[in-house]
Amino acid sequence: MASSTNDGLSRRGFFVAAGSAVAGAALFGCAGSWEEGTLQGEPAQGASAAEGMADPVEKRVDELLASLGDEEKLCQLFVVTPESLTGTGVVIQAGDATKEALAACPVGGVIYFGQNLLDAAQTSSMLSNTFAFAREACGIPPLLCVDEEGGTVVRIGGKEGFDAPDVGDMAVIGATGDTALAEEAAEVIGDYLSTLGFNTDFAPVCDVANNPSSDTMRQRSFGDDPALVADMVAAQVRGFTDAGVLCSAKHFPGIGAALGDSHDSRIVFQGALSQLEAIELVPFKAAIEAGVPLVMVGHLSLPTIVGDDTPACLSSVIVTDILRGSLGFQGIVITDSLSMGAVGEYYTTAEAAVFALQAGCDMLLMPADLGEALEAVKDALRDGSLAKERIEASVRRILRTKVEHIGGF
Repeated sequence: MASSTNDGLSRRGFFVAAGSAVAGAALFGCAGSWEEGTLQGEPAQGASAAEGMADPVEKRVDELLASLGDEEKLCQLFVVTPESLTGTGVVIQAGDATKEALAACPVGGVIYFGQNLLDAAQTSSMLSNTFAFAREACGIPPLLCVDEEGGTVVRIGGKEGFDAPDVGDMAVIGATGDTALAEEAAEVIGDYLSTLGFNTDFAPVCDVANNPSSDTMRQRSFGDDPALVADMVAAQVRGFTDAGVLCSAKHFPGIGAALGDSHDSRIVFQGALSQLEAIELVPFKAAIEAGVPLVMVGHLSLPTIVGDDTPACLSSVIVTDILRGSLGFQGIVITDSLSMGAVGEYYTTAEAAVFALQAGCDMLLMPADLGEALEAVKDALRDGSLAKERIEASVRRILRTKVEHIGGF
C-alpha cells in the first residue's frame, strides 16, 4: 500500500491549506440469459408492491432491473481493478480497452491504487471516461472506488500532482478526542475525491486497536476505546456524506485485536460473541446508526463464534446472522479483497466468490481472476447451490444505493 505520514494536526483550515479483464475475448455476452428464466428482482423490502411503485427510488430500481440482462446483473456484483477488467498492464487512462471491457462485462465498480493515479488531470479524465463507458454499456454508473483513509493509507493525499492534503493518521486524530476533527478530515478527503470523480471511499476504519501485541491497525485505527472509536467513526460517516461520497465501514466484524495481517495469511479472533459485541462491534453499530451505505467484511476467522476457521466474509454467521440480523444493516455488504492471503491460501477464486455470496455478501472485491469468479457464480446458479433470490436481493441493494447516491441516471 502507498503510505504517508503527517505529524501535524489541525482543523479543516489546516487540511485545506496543506493541499491548496477481458483478455483476448469477452467473458460472455451481457445481453442474454445464461439459463431458462431470468433474475427478476424481489419486491422492495418492507413494502407492498403498490408501495414500492409509489416510491420513486424503488420505481427507478425496478426499471433498471427490468432493463438488465441476467449476466449484466451478475457483473454488478464485482468491484475490480482496472487491470483485472481490461486484462492489460497498469492502467492510467480509460480508452478503447476499458470501453470494450465494460461493454463485455459492466462491473459494479472499479477500484484504483496509487499506480493508476498520476496527477489530477489524468485521474479526472480516466474516471470520467470510465463512468461514461459504464453508463453506455448498461445504463448503470459504476462505483469508482479508492482506499483513502489518510496518513498510512493514502493514494492521493499529499501526493505530488494533486492539490490534496494528507489529513494524517486516524490514530493521531483519535488521540485528541475531538470528533469535529474526525468529521472535518472526512469532509476534506471526500471533497477532493469528489472533485476528481471518485464516488466511493473505503473508509472509515472501525477497528478497535486494543491488542498491545499487534500493531497492524495501530496507526489506522482511532484508538483502543470502543466508545471513542464509535464516536469518531460516526463523525466520519457524517463527513463523507456531507461531501457527497459513499463510504464503507471496515473491517467487519473488527480486526484490531488480531495478530498478523490478512494480506499475508489467516488472522484469528479467539474471543467469545459477548466480547465481540462489547468491543469490536460497537463502532460498526455507530456507523450503521449514522447511515453508512456500505460495510466491508474482512477475512478474520472467529472459530469460537463460527465453529471453524472460515473467514468472516465467507461466513453466513457473521454476514447474515450478525451484520444483517443482529445489527440490522440494510446497505451494501462488500468483501475485503478476495485476492488476499487469508482467503487465497485456503480457497480457489471460484470457491471464494460463491461462498461469499452464499454467506450474504452483495459485492465481491478484487477476486484473483474475474473471469473464473463470474463463471463460478453462473455455475452455482445453474446447479442450485446459489439461489437466484440471493443474487436478486444483492443486485437490488446495489442499484438502490446507486440511485440514491450517485448522479447520472
